[in-house]
Amino acid sequence: MRKAVIHLKKSDPVMRGIIERVGPCRMEFGPPEFHSLAEAIVYQQLNGKAAVTIFKRFAALAGEPLTPEGILKLTDAQMRSVGLSKQKSAYLKDLAAKTSAGLLDFARLPELPDEEVIKHLTQVKGIGVWTAQMFLMFTLKRENVLPTGDYGVQAAIRKHYRKRKMPKPDVMEKIARPWAPYRSVACWYLWRSLDIKTL
Repeated sequence: MRKAVIHLKKSDPVMRGIIERVGPCRMEFGPPEFHSLAEAIVYQQLNGKAAVTIFKRFAALAGEPLTPEGILKLTDAQMRSVGLSKQKSAYLKDLAAKTSAGLLDFARLPELPDEEVIKHLTQVKGIGVWTAQMFLMFTLKRENVLPTGDYGVQAAIRKHYRKRKMPKPDVMEKIARPWAPYRSVACWYLWRSLDIKTL
């Protein structure tokens, strides 16, 4: 991580300012397995606290760590009772069914290039490019992911790079060019920068 931080500070003065305000990088990673992907689905479009509460209830019901079997045995009513929407319940069931049938192979993912991982994961209903990118960053520990569709990254770039409106993917790619090969770490700093009230 130190190498990444040194590179980012050297290659981009705006990023250097963000890093100095945020402090040491404390990215947390989950194991590259079914449980992490199910968790990512639960977290979609929810703010932190609500997501944590719903996920805890869901895991208590299905069993931890989450398994395809644990999810498939739940009824829709049970899933709704912990705060999951009908749509999210369907996504979790699809993930469980595809994993159970061997269509999703978590053991293979670490060897695949980023694009292949995205293709493999997005065959599950409800897993789009953003969720696959979060899995690449926080589960497979890929260091050079730039989720151009992420609202937090867009908002932080707009704020720190003085853009009048939300940046489009091509603008983000251009700004992020000097961050390579550590764009994931830069994104972590951008997210954290939004939590710091002094900026």
